[in-house]
Amino acid sequence: MNGRTDIIQEVEARLGSAAVAARETPRDGVATFWTPAGRVGEVLGYLKNAATGPYAMLYDLTAIDERVREHRADGVSDFTVVYQLYSFERNEYVRVKVAVGGEQPEIPTVTGLWPAANWYERELWDMFGIRVAGHPNLRRILMPPWWTGHPLRKDHPARATELPEFHLSAEAEAAQAAALEVRPEEWGLDSGGPGREVQILNLGPHHPGTHGLLRMVLQLEGEEIVASAADIGYHHRGAEKMGERQSWHSYIPYTDRIDYLGGVLNEFPYVLAVEKLAGIAVPPRAMVIRVMMAELSRIASHLVWYGTFAADLGAMSPVFYMFTDREKLLEIVEAVTGGRMHPGWFRIGGVAADLPRGWDGLVRDFLDYLPARLAEYETLVMKSMIVKRRTCGVGQLMAAEAVAWGMTGPNLRACGLEWDFRRKQPYGGYENFEFEVPTATGGDCYARAEVRVAEIRQSLRIVEQCLKNMPAGEYMSDHPLATPPRKARTRQDIETLITHFLGVSWGPVIPPGEAFVASEGAKGNNGYYLVSDGNTMSYRTRIRTPSFAHLQAVPALCRGQTVADLIAILGSLDYVLADVDR
Repeated sequence: MNGRTDIIQEVEARLGSAAVAARETPRDGVATFWTPAGRVGEVLGYLKNAATGPYAMLYDLTAIDERVREHRADGVSDFTVVYQLYSFERNEYVRVKVAVGGEQPEIPTVTGLWPAANWYERELWDMFGIRVAGHPNLRRILMPPWWTGHPLRKDHPARATELPEFHLSAEAEAAQAAALEVRPEEWGLDSGGPGREVQILNLGPHHPGTHGLLRMVLQLEGEEIVASAADIGYHHRGAEKMGERQSWHSYIPYTDRIDYLGGVLNEFPYVLAVEKLAGIAVPPRAMVIRVMMAELSRIASHLVWYGTFAADLGAMSPVFYMFTDREKLLEIVEAVTGGRMHPGWFRIGGVAADLPRGWDGLVRDFLDYLPARLAEYETLVMKSMIVKRRTCGVGQLMAAEAVAWGMTGPNLRACGLEWDFRRKQPYGGYENFEFEVPTATGGDCYARAEVRVAEIRQSLRIVEQCLKNMPAGEYMSDHPLATPPRKARTRQDIETLITHFLGVSWGPVIPPGEAFVASEGAKGNNGYYLVSDGNTMSYRTRIRTPSFAHLQAVPALCRGQTVADLIAILGSLDYVLADVDR
């Protein structure tokens, strides 16, 4: 029996048919069913704790504003809350949907099942105005506290030109400044009391150790962190909202700005999801080119992490050495794509252009150059007693805890769980490559560093296989939704010319449906959940980023540690704030 239908039948047999209403999702094959809001806690609890091959991870939680959607799944609800869970034993996802509506739509909290639900549920309220009953601290998370409205509702403006001219009076400025003041009880911290003094420290949002605009509110006893809370949203640019007003093609450059250090790793899951929606097959040459550029992007991201992590621990020289190495790599990226940090080069159905003459020499030179440098860095950084004393046993997390927080990628593998989606759920041709999945057992800052250092070598190994086995052929699919008709054909009849014109000006019309694709990004599992209403633009673009889940775990990781330890913990997680805020 297919596992994707098996789990639906199991839930129905255990909890009754009233708890499950199955829906077919042929686009991505993820088992999907609806459940009433009053029973969602019961259903999710069963999936997490009692199901055969339990779904231990709350992978994502979001919503869809259904009110102006033409091709609807249920036809009655105003909003659909979407839970996506992941089972390591089954190696599969399950999608649970809940229909909510009315003036004040509401669902019960599931923070009692997963600690990771806290931020996702706050985001649900912030972006969609869906209340979460029983949530321990339901308040805005990405938008400032004085914001009016819920941005991912369809009736919320998508452009500044749709809003009145902005004026900030002195009174409004003072009110906004007051709203940013720390009131410990609102952050879940101790507010003190008669005869008691509580020390609260703001770390950031402008602090070099936070790697971007992040504010950590720390409750201290001396140097020890008793409790803390993270304040995010300073980088929020509405990337998901932008997906509702860009064509399927023109949104590709926006993906590069999510994890802005990850290059084409951002584009990979997006184009795969669109291709799954449209039924587009990618030529073998384009697949290998994509893998090669993705692994070069992984190396570039890891080199930035490596140097800045050393700087966080007090070593200044490595960051200059490693940025020099990254420059050599970005020269390859620029030669191939024309861009550097933001290539915008993957296309629906392939890549923007074929590899230029001389690409193989550039790649070979880099493969010959970097290994010796990595050996030097291991002596300089990883074998340093100062680094080891600053990181070993600091920010420790066991595998089960990491799963509960929704951790993926190197941060999860550092806890001893050998789980790489390139190997477990191969996509884009990764099943054709040989590579190892580095792991560590400490679950601490040093273990997370060990995994990333080893991953650089494995990425070099994959790139070398691409160099040696690059197939001939086309770099773009000939599917009509991916490639306009050939120029010679447009001169034969007006219909083909019109198709060419519309495909270039408006972009493809993607069939109605939904599809989800996740890939192994540099910082963890990166997923795109796309909903098409049969238009030239996405109806809903959901970006599940690894950094959002990872940063939420920081208060648990730094409890009982020192302020200096917090800097090491933040550096070891390798997050990017644009990836957090989306």
